[in-house]
Amino acid sequence: MSNDTALVKTLFEKYTAGTASPEEVTQLFKLIATGQHDKEIKDVLLDELQATELKDDYDTKRWDRVLNQVKTENAIWEIKDEPHKSNFIKRIGIAASIAACLGIGLYFYQYSVKPAAKDQTAQNDLAPGRNTATLTLANGRKIVLTDTTKGTVAEEVGVKITKAANGQLIYEVKDYKKDYNKFNTLTTAKGETYQVRLPDGTEVWLNSASALKYPASFAAASQRRVTLTGEAYFQVAKDKLHPFIVKTAQQEVQVLGTHFNINAYPDESATKTTLLEGSVRVTGLRHEDKMLKPGEQAVLMGNNIAVNDADTEEAVAWKNNEFMFGRDDFRTTMRKVARWYNIEVIYEPSAPVNLQLGGFSSRERNISTILKMMAKTGEVHFRVEGRKVYVSK
Repeated sequence: MSNDTALVKTLFEKYTAGTASPEEVTQLFKLIATGQHDKEIKDVLLDELQATELKDDYDTKRWDRVLNQVKTENAIWEIKDEPHKSNFIKRIGIAASIAACLGIGLYFYQYSVKPAAKDQTAQNDLAPGRNTATLTLANGRKIVLTDTTKGTVAEEVGVKITKAANGQLIYEVKDYKKDYNKFNTLTTAKGETYQVRLPDGTEVWLNSASALKYPASFAAASQRRVTLTGEAYFQVAKDKLHPFIVKTAQQEVQVLGTHFNINAYPDESATKTTLLEGSVRVTGLRHEDKMLKPGEQAVLMGNNIAVNDADTEEAVAWKNNEFMFGRDDFRTTMRKVARWYNIEVIYEPSAPVNLQLGGFSSRERNISTILKMMAKTGEVHFRVEGRKVYVSK
């Protein structure tokens, strides 16, 4: 065993035991950041993993992604509600990497080790959301898709709607001569998510507490227009003659064929459009517009559209059934949690205001996994009563 490997193992063991000093934590992350000890670090992590009940879920591809994440600025944040700590850089710990690469846990790292408050979340645990939605047809008929077995769901105005074995809703035009001035709406409540393939072949993933309104067919339309409330990820089928337009309360996004994510929840301060592939034009209500390139994000606040480099992985983590909390403030993070677990968050007078935390988690885990790991930072505490989560310092 090399000196560095032995040092990493020693530092790792002290870190996970909560006995590492700030200097030792810094030394541990310096070893990670060099990129020269990836194999040694992976070997140490695997040794630790074999001693846990998580060993059968190890995913090497996910680990490589998480190791790179830890080594970049995407894994850095600050706690801003404590001025005397404003220069303390927070990094996701090695233990976080185990949880994140498995996709089954969550870890929030704090600069100085604090004893966690007594946990009361597990005894009032809540299950994660599920793959379900409600389809409202043009005639007003509502279909709860979880109650529908695979096969034909409905037929209207020459369009056949089926549910695939994987749960995806699929539209198929059967008669192009019909009048297609009919609209369907796919709606997810809190704790729900769903996927639909529109009549033109465009695929849409709908996040929790969202709604997508769209024509039963685009055959007679010069533009493919849909309306979104909430959040969705789009893979738009290419059609140069018929632009695809997504309308939200504050903007329109026009594309020909591309992959992008729109976060347009009414309780968020900004509408965010993140481009992964192709190009899009984002236009605000007063006709101000910006063109995006892959890897960019348009942030619309009021009448202003700012274009920034995007963390695309974080923007679409929900689509991959993951939470990825990077640079969001704590209350933005809690809104994400609230939508997925269908809870009401109540902030008590002592609750932190400007706290920033970061971490990873699978969305398949119960809410206690999320809340317990946040509480381990010593910066926040939770009490769960039914579907209400009380937050305090």
